[in-house]
Formats: sequence, C-alpha cells, structure tokens
Amino acid sequence: MASPKQHFRAEALAAALKHTAPTSGMLPDMYFVPMICVERKRIERSGDLCVLMLLDLGILGADQRVVKKLSTAITQSIRITDIPGWYEDRKVMGVIFTGIGAAEENEVVSLFSKRMTEALYHALTVQDVNQLRLSFHVFPENWDAADLERQLPPQLQPPMPLEGKRQEKWTWVKRLLDLIGSALALIILLPVFLAIAIAVRSTSEGPVFFRQVRLGRCGKKFTFLKFRSMYMNNDHTIHKEFVERFIKGEPCNEHGAGAAPKLYKLTADPRITPMGRFLRKTSLDELPQLWNVFRGDMSLVGPRPPVSYEFERYERWHRQRLAFVRPGITGLWQVEGRSRVKFDDMIRLDLRYARVWSLWLDFKILVRTPWAVFSGEGAV
Repeated sequence: MASPKQHFRAEALAAALKHTAPTSGMLPDMYFVPMICVERKRIERSGDLCVLMLLDLGILGADQRVVKKLSTAITQSIRITDIPGWYEDRKVMGVIFTGIGAAEENEVVSLFSKRMTEALYHALTVQDVNQLRLSFHVFPENWDAADLERQLPPQLQPPMPLEGKRQEKWTWVKRLLDLIGSALALIILLPVFLAIAIAVRSTSEGPVFFRQVRLGRCGKKFTFLKFRSMYMNNDHTIHKEFVERFIKGEPCNEHGAGAAPKLYKLTADPRITPMGRFLRKTSLDELPQLWNVFRGDMSLVGPRPPVSYEFERYERWHRQRLAFVRPGITGLWQVEGRSRVKFDDMIRLDLRYARVWSLWLDFKILVRTPWAVFSGEGAV
C-alpha cells in the first residue's frame, strides 16, 4: 500500500503534468522547480538518489527551432518516470531523474551524461552543442567530513520549505536586526564580558575564550566562540560518546533514582571547571557568540551549530536543520525543553522554525529566552 507521502508526490506530479506544454513535453518553471523540492523531500528518508540535470542553452534559448529540437531530444531519451521541465524559462532546461536506488553516484552521473550527450549530438550540429552547458547535481548532497566546505551554487541551495519561502523576502531584515542587536549587546554587555574574563582566568589556567570549528548553513565551517568552561588539554571522547547516545535517543540519566525526568544532556562532566559550571548553568558562556552574529556566521535565533563529528552521525533528514537558516544563539529548542527533548524532536523543532519563520516568531523566542535561562527549565 502506498504511503501518504507517495500519494502526495503522485498527486503533485499529476497536477504539474496537467500544465505540461503538449508540443514540448516540458513543465513550465513555475511547476518544475517545486517538483525538485518535492523529490528532494521524498528522498531524505527513502535512501534513494535523485539526479537533477541542467542544460544551459545560452544564446540558443532565443532560437525556437533549436529549443523545439532540444525538447524533443530530451523527452525521447528519458524514462516515463523522469520529469523534464524548464528550470529557468527559455534559458535552462532540466530533468529530474527519479527512482534511483543506492547506486554509485559517479556511475549514475556518467550513465546519464553519456545518454544525454548522445541525444544532443543526434539532434543538433556540433557547433550548436558546443554552445550548451550540461551539468548534473546528485541529491541528497554527500556532505562528507572532507567535503563540507563545498558549496552549492545559490540557485541550487537546499530549497526552503514552501511556508518559509514566503518569508524569505524578509531575511535581509533579519540580518539587519542581527547586526544592530549584536552590536548593541556587545557594547552594553562589555562590563559583563570583562568580569567573566577575569573570573575565567583567575579560576583556571588557559585562555578566556574557547574556539571550536562548527558547521553553519549548508555545512559552511566557521570558528565558534564561547567563554572557556573546561580545563585545558581534555579528552573529547566523553562528548563524542554522549553525542552518539543523544542521536540514538538514549537519555544520560536513565539509571537515575525516582521519577526524575529523563535528561538528554551530558551531566557531571569532569572536564568542566567550577566556574564553568556556573557559566553553563546561566548560559553566560554563550555570550561571545554575539561576535559570531555580528560577523554573519550566526543569527540571534536559529538552530544550534553542530561540530563535525556530530554531523557525521546524522541521518539524511537530520541534515536539513543546516539547510535553510543560519545557526543561532537561541531557538525553539532552547525555549521548549532544552535537555528534556530528544534529538529527533530537537531536529523537528529546528525544521518547524525554518518552515514557519517570521520576525514575530524571532521576537517571541528572544523574549522567552531569558526566562528559560534563569529559570533553569530543562537545563542541568
């Protein structure tokens, strides 16, 4: 029996195909581009691959004769389950190759490239083919640890959910508010910064700030700042083991006594200094991230940025939390449970934020954050 998601995909495809031009067989861009979003959403959990072929026509896009020949060549060389259309009207044609199992990425691209190149040379002259630019993009993106700095072209960034896309025009306002808010906070909180710096240096050896490489939107690496709360030269194995358990949904206090709520946070960490425990309890160790916000690495509100070894253990659908918005200092997770929320639920909160994001939602999260911090709700 087909799942609700399969029915949704079939219905979306059927609705789009109604608008396919009968002479060309190509979906208009207003229907083809959303189909990319639908297909990419589907494969996040299925484990399949999806290949998007883009054919940039260049100056040949103005030649109706060539366009008709290309449309015919493309539609005759693909399977009935593949989806041809205009990625950019009269400029870039595309094909979504669907239903590809867990095959070798290079082999799949090589096969489609050979097939499409042969079709192009059969339909056009060598001179015309030389004017075209053919490219292939495989999804889900293989964000390996060694490849995290690879960035997709802006037009092929992971698609914003449809609800969030309506708010995309306001992202420049969000960035402006981040810039103003972080600058004012850095100035106003300067005495607090100085006091914490003195306390950190006087209670343990080492620098004031802790620097760590974290992953931002689409896996972009940046240097993440916190006030140092741990002893120097400690072993990160403890945290790596915690991350693995957290992602699996295993609480850290499962052997605790009584009816204490399950906590999904590392407790009794021997690496943390006494001053560090206070800073973490009050979240004051997070204040240096205002500089990350000012630089544009982060936002005031958004998902928390992961470390590389955490990201390596993500399932494909988990990676979507890095796809849509910049990471933030606070977010839905911080104000709706913190350490009492399972990892999968935290991911769902991040995806929900990206889906329904608005300036008003950011404001409500920022207003709720001080209470979440000082009440200690969900913190340890």
